[in-house]
Amino acid sequence: MPLRTLTRAATLAATLAATLAASFATLIAAHPALAGKANDTLVYASDSEPENVSPYHNSAREGVILARNCWDTLLYRDPKDGTYKPFLATAWKWADDTTLDLTIREGVVFHNGDPLGPEDVAFTFNYVLTPEARTVTRQNVDWMKSVEVTGPHSVRIHLKAPFPAALEYLAGPTPIFPANYFKKVGLDGFAKAPVGSGPYRITKVDSGRGVSMERFDKYWAESPLGKPKIGKLQFRVIPDGESRMAELMTGGVDWIWRVPSDQAEQLRAAPNITVLNSETMRVGFLQFDTLGRAKENSPLKDVRVRQAISYAIDRKAMVDNLVRGASRVMNALCFVDQFGCTDQGVMRYPYDPAKAKALLKEAGYPNGFEIDLGAYRERDYAEAVIGYLGAVGIKARLNYLRYAAFRDALRAGKTSIGYQTWGSFSVLDVSAFDGVYFRGGEEDLTKDPQVIADLQEGDSSMDPEKRKAAYAKALQRIAAQAYALPMFSYSTNYAFTSDLNFTAQPDEVARFYAASWK
Repeated sequence: MPLRTLTRAATLAATLAATLAASFATLIAAHPALAGKANDTLVYASDSEPENVSPYHNSAREGVILARNCWDTLLYRDPKDGTYKPFLATAWKWADDTTLDLTIREGVVFHNGDPLGPEDVAFTFNYVLTPEARTVTRQNVDWMKSVEVTGPHSVRIHLKAPFPAALEYLAGPTPIFPANYFKKVGLDGFAKAPVGSGPYRITKVDSGRGVSMERFDKYWAESPLGKPKIGKLQFRVIPDGESRMAELMTGGVDWIWRVPSDQAEQLRAAPNITVLNSETMRVGFLQFDTLGRAKENSPLKDVRVRQAISYAIDRKAMVDNLVRGASRVMNALCFVDQFGCTDQGVMRYPYDPAKAKALLKEAGYPNGFEIDLGAYRERDYAEAVIGYLGAVGIKARLNYLRYAAFRDALRAGKTSIGYQTWGSFSVLDVSAFDGVYFRGGEEDLTKDPQVIADLQEGDSSMDPEKRKAAYAKALQRIAAQAYALPMFSYSTNYAFTSDLNFTAQPDEVARFYAASWK
């Protein structure tokens, strides 16, 4: 039953507390502290790693964090007030609705010593737009048509169509690569020894284990990021949550995140550990295989079945008992602070198992059916969903995978229900969310022409009010047809050594370049 599923976290927490208490002394002896202030090395750990450290060739949050600390972009969005400021570009101007001119900063060098210039900007964008690049994050650059060098310190970006969110993307998921180096080593070589121009430079990529970084001493002095105060960073991949907690408590790592709520409460009582809870832009949602590719005669092709699933899940109980913190139930498939996000006029799905059963009966499934559900993180959340579905007669089988395998299975039409999460690459625009999952691309499991047209209108209109109206229409249809069920915003628990000054931001970017030792 769902209630049993929700209390499972408490049982696990008690078991974990006993395990940690019994092994604490042993861990201290066996794993001497290698992290921390004394070594000027901030070691941070997560459960996942990007499939490729190239920012354009992974869509993992860990990859986003690496990118923001090791690569610079053309523009900078100040997280304090949301304004765009000069970064690698010192100035920009729209020549017309589809032509953007930028002046490239002089005096910036890449980590290998190569000077950064307009040729690097043009090469980066033109390369990632080609099919040969196999760009995983193509949605972040697909609004560009081409880029040309227009002078010794200038470039011109040609857009496929008007795209008013262009500056937001140029301030986020579009870092600049060193052209000569990349041409020499290729993507495979770049993945093994990447080169950027950001505050930290990558010194080692150890596949399956992590990434080592050190402060880039030649980082340009006028950067709005400032010069990093911590000398070295080390990203470690530790898949097991209990192991990450133990490493933090024994000094093996300095910073962890995505700590389950019950475990976070335990850590609050631990000496020399700071626990911080913060809402993020990440939204969890169920995405349905509405075309029935994954299962012959799939029940999910019937809107009544998808609506029944939506009514069957008590999202508020999941927020209160599992996610906790600053999390909120979402009714529209976007994050509330993104431009164009609104839940006005959006169909709501309050918890109503009786209505879910009635809809299933009406659709011809009075005894429910069997279905598969894929997930890649927060297994207990996925199991809670399965518990709720079971209560209305739907027997869901969990297929728990690593993110890349999970994503590829959805794209290939091999998963019926995907428990997704999406942080929009920290882009504050609906195009970065719904444009990914409902504009006809690889992630779109529905291919609804009306939704695609509304999203295209929202993406390309230069009138902000017309953009909002178009996005609202798309969000309303997505909800009414139950193409996906928004679950809730993610509230992340960060836990780190009390020796560390660290500030969390809603965009879920760990800005280690701004961290410092106390």
